[in-house]
Amino acid sequence: MTDEMIALARRAVACRGWRWMPGMKLTAGLRLTESLVPFTFPVDLPDLSDPATLGCLLALVREAWDCRGIHTTRFNRGREWIVRHDLSLPRQKILSRAWGSYSEAEALVAALELAP
Repeated sequence: MTDEMIALARRAVACRGWRWMPGMKLTAGLRLTESLVPFTFPVDLPDLSDPATLGCLLALVREAWDCRGIHTTRFNRGREWIVRHDLSLPRQKILSRAWGSYSEAEALVAALELAP
């Protein structure tokens, strides 16, 4: 993982809404199972390039915002990622935007950081 992805993973685990989930992959390559989740240590970081870990991160964002209608999408001709909330609202609401980033993970971490 790049230094930027490691810094992003540190931001993710520092969020109030963060918790380890079965299926997440650690930067060391280990994939968590239900029996391993209680044994993760503060030095472990999630591999945010792993699709299953990104899916878990999306689930955490939905949980933190208490909304199942949250999703990610490309924006600005595919150059950026945004996190949207479109349930129970007359217009879609953008929760976070990864400005100048090509990373879905960054948009999700930003949404988790901004969660109420």
